[in-house]
Amino acid sequence: MSPRRPNRSISGPIILSSISVALSTALLVGWILVIYRNQVLTQNWEGNAWLMVAGILSFVTIMTVLVLFSVFLAREIKEVRRQSSFIDSVTHELRSPLASLRLCLETQARRELQPTQREQLREMMLDDVERLSALIDDILEASRLAQNLAARQIETIELEALVRRATGTTLRRHRMGPETVTIEVPAGITLSTDPMALEVALRNLLDNAIKYSDSPREVVLRAHENEKGGLDLVVSDNGVGIPRGELKRVFDRFYRVEDESVRSRRGTGLGLYVAASLVRGIRGRLRAHSEGPGQGTRMVISLPARLLVTSAPLPPSPAPPSPRGAHPA
Repeated sequence: MSPRRPNRSISGPIILSSISVALSTALLVGWILVIYRNQVLTQNWEGNAWLMVAGILSFVTIMTVLVLFSVFLAREIKEVRRQSSFIDSVTHELRSPLASLRLCLETQARRELQPTQREQLREMMLDDVERLSALIDDILEASRLAQNLAARQIETIELEALVRRATGTTLRRHRMGPETVTIEVPAGITLSTDPMALEVALRNLLDNAIKYSDSPREVVLRAHENEKGGLDLVVSDNGVGIPRGELKRVFDRFYRVEDESVRSRRGTGLGLYVAASLVRGIRGRLRAHSEGPGQGTRMVISLPARLLVTSAPLPPSPAPPSPRGAHPA
């Protein structure tokens, strides 16, 4: 793997911009003191009023440009930094399954292999292909979302079936049994929404819950009524958790928490970005809740009441989460 490029610090441009602002402020203060101490300059105040107004407007314009430049430059440097991290992550994500596929193909060429061994190799290759396919799907979906090209197909769907389909796909990808995820979604709930968008969002949330948790994993997916009469879909885990200061930033494109427990696990920083964008596209909202590192995470998809087609009663909202923060009570 190629060595990581050193990240350029954003403190330099910010310091230079701050110095420019300070110099401009000092210039204005000095200008005012000169005028105050030399009253003769102000004897013809009415005639020079336009000059004063023009000077003040010019100063405000310069200050505004400098501040906007500083903010824009800081954002651009952070975006480049995230993209660089994304490229490194994608490179690793591509090389790992490709190396595994190559090894499996070379091993299959051996004549002494038993049929059971060939079947195991075939399953391993299928897993690697599915992993590559999921990575490419995330990248393409993120690209479509960034260009607002994702079309929405509204259908009436049965929620429990969609949830079980998304859960089954995720469990097969991680080669785990159905006991890994506990589903608490009542039968009979139907929605009018884009089924593909909701399913992909749920798959990404379940994928993160499993990926960032260690054995024994406790992943729960439940549905209940929210305070506005709509529907909340909650994916909770007992994993590494999220620092409270990062709860909103985890939905940024390419962003990953700067923590070894996160960086040590494969990822591109696109899963939550894609999930949040898809949920917004179906008029919902995705929020993250966590008590901090090691305290688990709850991801909540809130859908408005107008998407509900069913007349079946929804489970009430649960009590506040336990002190551990891993699951709602």
